[in-house]
Amino acid sequence: MTIEIRKATLHDAQAISQLITTLTEKYVCPTCEDSARDILRNSMSVQCIASYLSDNYLYMVAINERDEIVGVAGIKDSSHLYHLFVSDDYQGLGLSRRLWECVKAQALNNGNTGRFTVNSALNAESVYLRFGFKRLEGVRNRQGVLDIPMALEIQ
Repeated sequence: MTIEIRKATLHDAQAISQLITTLTEKYVCPTCEDSARDILRNSMSVQCIASYLSDNYLYMVAINERDEIVGVAGIKDSSHLYHLFVSDDYQGLGLSRRLWECVKAQALNNGNTGRFTVNSALNAESVYLRFGFKRLEGVRNRQGVLDIPMALEIQ
């Protein structure tokens, strides 16, 4: 199985939105209050993703041999890991780590001094711990969305 990782373009907005919305529905929404689900979904619309791709975000996508996007990582301001999702069929293959390493390297090249943050979904904390992130505090509730604020300091 060959997976290519490349920088996302505006042309990818629809596929990115579809992938992360589907996975958010399955893995993140069950831990959120009902009132927050629409807010979360709306933040992943095609229009929002296109806006992120045009703004101060960097997105990398993983492409399978059928030219489908099967993973995505997005980083904001070269410091905050905003999105990291891998299709169910491609989980457990190290793809989330590859995507993370790509956006991290780009962020460091763009001037990041070695501090990264992420607001982890409850069921994703173990992934970020394996990447070296540490909890900044316990589970928090922001407008009905439960997450765990985490940071990584690279020496």
